Amino acid sequence: MLNEKSAKLQGQGLAKKAGEFMLGNDLKVTRLGFGAMRITGRGIWGEPADRAEAVRVLRRAVELGINFIDTADAYGPGVSEEIIAEALHPYPADLVIATKGGFERPGPDKWVENGRPEHLRAACEHSLRRLRLERIDLYQLHRIDPKVAAEDQLGTLKDLQAQGKIKHIGLSEVSVRQIEHARTMVPIVSVQNRYSVTDRGSEEVLDYCEKEKIAFIPWFPLAAGKLSGADSPVNHLAARLKATPYQVALSWLLARSPVMLPIPGTSSVAHLEENVAAADLKIDENKMQEIGLTA
Repeated sequence: MLNEKSAKLQGQGLAKKAGEFMLGNDLKVTRLGFGAMRITGRGIWGEPADRAEAVRVLRRAVELGINFIDTADAYGPGVSEEIIAEALHPYPADLVIATKGGFERPGPDKWVENGRPEHLRAACEHSLRRLRLERIDLYQLHRIDPKVAAEDQLGTLKDLQAQGKIKHIGLSEVSVRQIEHARTMVPIVSVQNRYSVTDRGSEEVLDYCEKEKIAFIPWFPLAAGKLSGADSPVNHLAARLKATPYQVALSWLLARSPVMLPIPGTSSVAHLEENVAAADLKIDENKMQEIGLTA
């Protein structure tokens, strides 16, 4: 039986086996990151059921080699960013924290787009304070608000970048056309769209990102609840590999494209360790063809 120290060391740095990606040509991040949405309360609202466990999850993520954490001001709202700072500040030198702005949260499970320049400026300032940062490495527009000119929204982020408050700019839930339009105004280093082995609606966007060497960050990467059915091809392969369906799904994402940066989230250390173990699971093209899940 492992003693406590050995158990803690087990898997240390494992996330690095997923490979690394150069974000914006100057930030080297592990391709298997951590999404911090689930360290909040039900409905992505308020405090988590176990704040101490949320802190342990973040610290364990770093021990496991993850150096890319994705959050947003809307998660809580504010709670996720506060817990990240509580758990990890002062931050490791190589840790990259990405956050987002562009939503208001009137209540649990309620999301209202707000891309007005004054809102985005205030959101960025509040994120800087909560995260205890002087500059945010990656600031993503959570949504392009259709009620506000895209030029005004992206122009605001460009101004914040010029002021040294954000380093790089990313987008979320966008089409290829929207990415191309945004790139006429500001450099875009990442795109965060919903994508998983069971939800491939953003295939065209992923292909564009790969061609342009833009990071593609799939949210909802495990499509919770859709992978473990008895007839699922993912489930069949997992059984053969003595892995979980979620590990197979993450391994498939990593194999799908070199620009893919999955960010599975959880509020449990045990679940985090299970997810990160996917970095050590290699699924070749033959296995993918067997279950009809080739890239």
